[in-house]
Amino acid sequence: MEARLDAAIVGGVAAYDDAVTALYRAPFADFVAERKRLAAELKATGDKDGSARLAKLARPPVSAWAVNQLWWEARDDFEQLIAVAARVKSGDRDASKAHRTQLTKLRDQAAELLRGAGNAAAEATLRRVTTTLSAIAAQGDFGPDAPGALSADRDPPGFEALGFAGAPARVSPPPAAEKSPSAAEARHAEAEQRRLEAERRRAEEEERKRRLAERERLSGAIRDARAQEKSQQREQSRLQRELEDAEQSLKETQALLERLEQELASL
Repeated sequence: MEARLDAAIVGGVAAYDDAVTALYRAPFADFVAERKRLAAELKATGDKDGSARLAKLARPPVSAWAVNQLWWEARDDFEQLIAVAARVKSGDRDASKAHRTQLTKLRDQAAELLRGAGNAAAEATLRRVTTTLSAIAAQGDFGPDAPGALSADRDPPGFEALGFAGAPARVSPPPAAEKSPSAAEARHAEAEQRRLEAERRRAEEEERKRRLAERERLSGAIRDARAQEKSQQREQSRLQRELEDAEQSLKETQALLERLEQELASL
């Protein structure tokens, strides 16, 4: 990644768009450090506004990070997904299977990218990747984000975004001839929407369980730490008392020694 950054940075000057690209292509674990470094570079070149804007860019969840990497590392497949989605939106029912196939292909590539970067390719994460890919494909681009610079996951596309609701308006057969295909398209759209919604709910439930488990783990760790703190405080108090007793005993011994030395000197 650093080598690619050097190509965008000449004489220490980095354009804001280049910095955004470099930031969202950086390893997931390095995002915060990279954001700080690139913001400092922009500021050093006099682009204070760009530096401030870059510093405010949000770190994406790992699922959105994976979608960004697909844009940079699997561009042909990504653009093919968008092209197939456009066919679906135009009313091409035969494109639905190709759309699902392309989604599965990119999902598998996302899993490889996640594992290759040392991140977990959890099922919940991959479902969010698939949902975000579907949303981008239905829209046709990354807007309002820059291509490959998602800062958050996307919600599932609705019927209109998938193109099924608008398909009958694009064809011109007589009403009787279009009635049956429209019904089939509507059923397919409903099934697709239900599938995406079910995936979203499963992902949310798994995320809720993960957060709950993490909260319980942290709560247990806090309880253990507090118990250890109290134990150490008790030990500290005991040692403090022993120290005070030892100091008092030392003073008494020193006083006795001084008195004995005086008695000896008087003989």
